Amino acid sequence: MSRQRDALLEEARALRTRQRAPEALAVLARLEALLPRFSRLHQERGHCYILLGDAPRAIEALSTAVGLNPTLPTSWDMLEQLYRMLGDAPRAEAAARHLAALKQLPVQVVVANSLFADGDIEAAEAILREYLRDHDGNVGARRLLARIRAESGALDEAEALLETALAQAPDYHAARLDYAMTLLQRQKPARAREEAERLLEHDPDNRDYIKQYAAACVALGDHEPVIDLYGRLLDGQPPSGSEVADLRLWRGNALKVTGRQAEAVADYRASLHARPDNGVAWFSLANLKTYRFSDDELGRLRAAEARPDLQRMDRVYLNFALGKALEDRGDYAASWRSYERGNALRRLDSRYRSEVAQACARSSKQSLSAEVFAARAGWGADDPAPIFVVGLPRSGSTLIEQILASHSAVEGTQELTEIGRYAAELGGRDPDCGLPLDPEALLRLTAEEARGLGERFLAETRAYRRLGRPFFIDKMPNNFWHIGLIHLILPRATIIDVRREPMACCFSNLKQLFGTTNQEFTYGVEDIARYYRVYLDMMRHWDKVLPGRVLRVSYEDLVEDLEGGVRRMLDHCRLPFEPACLTFYATQRSVRTPSSEQVRQPIGREGLDQWRRYAPWLAPLREALGDSLTDYRT
Repeated sequence: MSRQRDALLEEARALRTRQRAPEALAVLARLEALLPRFSRLHQERGHCYILLGDAPRAIEALSTAVGLNPTLPTSWDMLEQLYRMLGDAPRAEAAARHLAALKQLPVQVVVANSLFADGDIEAAEAILREYLRDHDGNVGARRLLARIRAESGALDEAEALLETALAQAPDYHAARLDYAMTLLQRQKPARAREEAERLLEHDPDNRDYIKQYAAACVALGDHEPVIDLYGRLLDGQPPSGSEVADLRLWRGNALKVTGRQAEAVADYRASLHARPDNGVAWFSLANLKTYRFSDDELGRLRAAEARPDLQRMDRVYLNFALGKALEDRGDYAASWRSYERGNALRRLDSRYRSEVAQACARSSKQSLSAEVFAARAGWGADDPAPIFVVGLPRSGSTLIEQILASHSAVEGTQELTEIGRYAAELGGRDPDCGLPLDPEALLRLTAEEARGLGERFLAETRAYRRLGRPFFIDKMPNNFWHIGLIHLILPRATIIDVRREPMACCFSNLKQLFGTTNQEFTYGVEDIARYYRVYLDMMRHWDKVLPGRVLRVSYEDLVEDLEGGVRRMLDHCRLPFEPACLTFYATQRSVRTPSSEQVRQPIGREGLDQWRRYAPWLAPLREALGDSLTDYRT
């Protein structure tokens, strides 16, 4: 794409220098269709309009260019001259100040910044690294390199670069904001919030600082203050239409998590009023599970999805929302087409590969034997507080969490990421699938290191525990991969495996859109079926090498006999029975998963056979699941 981009830009420049501006503009129109946010095409368009003597259009094009990329000295220079020619002194002075600021910066930093803004990451990085070899003390260059490394996925290096920059310049607030954002991306929300608090001490009304603080609160599961924070931003200086749409969406999410559904719906609708094709807001309404779209809303939803200029991710969100809307109306054929289209589009951005999961399972089974765990008996931190709920997404784990969190001794937190992070630190992480590259790395742990990791988990998860109860839940489903690690570092922790009938579980995953980087095995029939089979394989292995360590709970059995299932789970957790666990739907707490509204209602049977309505289209799924259809209980 970059070669085609550069060739078109050069063609337009050549035409302009030969005084053929209309032809150059036609070439730039072709380039804009490919890359509408390429700043240098808008700068070149400004040149063309200057050649044609059209100052208003030249200003429009150049303003777009610097809006996308503020480090374009030529654009600022031309804007200053155009504004002076039109007698607009204030804007001419503003452009002059921007130009003067850029001239004070090292040329290499300006060029690298400009390249980075246009997506030329490798070229920008090469220039900065060469510059920093001789100018190590330039914190602006270091901050820019950190942003480039973060964009490339090297968050650990970005964090280190920003720490060094802040050690040199503690009052470099832009770098501290980047640092807070990087910490959040590295799943360190408590530290991210501390950095945001420090920024707010300096400037309590800064909208970016408030948003960063709110994002850290959300990551910590602290949603109540976020509602007022977003309200404060909405009531403050008039935000743009796009910002209103985002703030209403984020506030709606916080309201949903805290159980205030009617207010959440109002905010989602307000977000759509500000941006009618906002796919995330449409999907958020559908993802309430209990919301029903009106005829008018369904028409608007279809019209939004039919727009040819829609961003791909918006189209993904809209198709999943349409699938749910049509399912509620009993139009299962059209509903399945929407789910299928949404999954296919989402799969285009996924790099998940089933063979990586299968290889990880094989390696784990070969290296983590019963003898390995017997030789390490008694290792780890001696604390029974954690309760791990594992399994597949959409298997009923949120229901189990809600039941257990209704007990006076248990606190529900959220899907915590610490265990997966420790596994990655020990044995690496596949960049496409997020699974351990070397499960055998567990064998290199010493007894002291195992105890240290267990204590680290207890310390790092303390930020999520606000009720002071003796037990707490980590319901990250993917932790089924890491049961060996959990056992080594937290030998007294409770582990519960929630299992759902394969057709129901896999279908529920196929019609659920998860976060943009989560559960990427759910967007194709073959992928989800293989993943289900690998999950069964891994759980059989843990049952073999750690007999009795994991309690298996069948979602279907729980529906048929709630009290019996609850008593069995509480016995496994060494907790006395409490009737509140049977009326779990009355428990007031934050629930972040797609099942948040469902677990606020009494348990029902509707989820057991929902997939049968789609049976005509699920034959490939049934075939791919194979013998797991009958032996999933063993």
